[in-house]
Amino acid sequence: MTTTSPAATKAGGLRTGVQRFGTFLSGMIMPNIAAFIAWGFITMLFIPKGFFGSESPFGWHWAGVAETIGGGGDSAVVGWQGAMTAVAEGADGNILAYVGLVGPMVTYLLPLLIANTAGRMVYGERGGVVATIATMGVIVGTNIPMFLGAMIMGPLAAYVTKQMDRIWDGKIRPGFEMLVNNFSAGILGMLLAIFGFFAFGPVMLGISAVLGGAVDWLVALNLLPLVSIIVEPAKVLFLNNAINHGVFTPLGIEQAAETGKSILFLIEANPGPGLGLLLAFSFFGVGAAKASAPGAAIIQFFGGIHEIYFPYALSKPTTILALIAGGAAGVTTNMVLGGGLVFPAAPGSIIAVTAAAVGPGVGNLLVVYLSVVIAAVVTFLVAGVILRASRKRDLEAEGDSFGDAIAQTEANKGKSSAAMDALRASSGAGAAGAAAGTGAGVATDRRIENIVFACDAGMGSSAMGASVLRNKFKKAGVEGVTVTNQAIANLDGTADLVITQQQLTDRAKAQSPDSVHVSVDNFMNSPKYEEVVEMVREQRGTDA
Repeated sequence: MTTTSPAATKAGGLRTGVQRFGTFLSGMIMPNIAAFIAWGFITMLFIPKGFFGSESPFGWHWAGVAETIGGGGDSAVVGWQGAMTAVAEGADGNILAYVGLVGPMVTYLLPLLIANTAGRMVYGERGGVVATIATMGVIVGTNIPMFLGAMIMGPLAAYVTKQMDRIWDGKIRPGFEMLVNNFSAGILGMLLAIFGFFAFGPVMLGISAVLGGAVDWLVALNLLPLVSIIVEPAKVLFLNNAINHGVFTPLGIEQAAETGKSILFLIEANPGPGLGLLLAFSFFGVGAAKASAPGAAIIQFFGGIHEIYFPYALSKPTTILALIAGGAAGVTTNMVLGGGLVFPAAPGSIIAVTAAAVGPGVGNLLVVYLSVVIAAVVTFLVAGVILRASRKRDLEAEGDSFGDAIAQTEANKGKSSAAMDALRASSGAGAAGAAAGTGAGVATDRRIENIVFACDAGMGSSAMGASVLRNKFKKAGVEGVTVTNQAIANLDGTADLVITQQQLTDRAKAQSPDSVHVSVDNFMNSPKYEEVVEMVREQRGTDA
């Protein structure tokens, strides 16, 4: 028996479509951020301008090792043993080259990871394999890192595989399934790889050249700060992923591979504007917004959870102008002084920004810090003027506007989140609504052993919810229950019970129709958890 409350109807229109597209793009990138960070650290340490590189004042005695790992020189030598042989035989002064890790990782590893992730999102493991094969053709057919190509060819190849399988679904004679599946996927992958090599790759080269030229044009005319006019409002409306992961990240990686760093990684991830806005509310806000802003500033700045400042901007929409001004000021600082990051800062925490900025040297780190400070100060000053000008009117008219802004933020995102739940709890806004149940009690005859928390990306809020339920099972003395979290797109029907936020339950049911489904208002604090624990405890006959 499945008991859930009715799922909220999602608003249609362009905004929802862009949100879903942005979620899909971020779903390709975010699971692979660790690989980007690994490549970034190798780059910042071992390229010639890196900390241990031959051009660094700190790394002259490490230059040989650095060139072996990072790559460099005129003629290629492959592998550690080859490099050592070349060093021994290179006493005549010739500069030798070492095919290190930096080039192969950015050329092959990172795009193939993106393609495999995208293929799995569309059509599981089979889609991931064909997507990887097809993307290899795109990579070899071009001479630049093919991140955009991977983000297009990966899903496309998986979709074609899915449609191909439908042609003979149920028509294969028993015993020939594996033969047909393997050969069909292999042949299709071959054809798509050839297509990618001769046709798709050159097209993607053209698109990359146009996008890169547009960025160069903006930089040359000192217009790059104007991008903040789009980015900052888009962040508040959860429309930023399509811009950040669809354009800035792939172009930034290409730029970083050529120059060692990229300003594009800091356009959206700079924590300065959000910090400035929250500080302005801390000093000049009223009511619940003023009381909760200091705690929210700590979460945003050090935790990198930018969405926690969105309700503040929505409660006073004119402060979005302050965010635009602060964002543009930060971009201007980096553009004029040459600041940038080696790899994407995800999440946009000052800690992640620091890690990604130290590679090109102390000077770059100071420039990046300056851009954060200037962005925060400009946002604080502009937002302070706006809040002071309306402070008296806000004090007279204050109701539950901040609680309404939190609800609007969740509506914009399309679901609740742990950050909004924490903000609601710290401010007292909408506490009654957050504590409310979701309808009928949880009941099922199916034995519950595998529980999955599912959300769009399979990280963040669902991970927190899984941790909360695991702790409740532990305190109740219930054993033998696995509680995990994953993306809705990755549900494979093996879960006994799936827990989702109300807005996502219908999608989860479509992915895993045979599971028991439970809807909650938020992942951090739901009375449904107690019902789930009690139901599982009764199934096992565990004493209270």
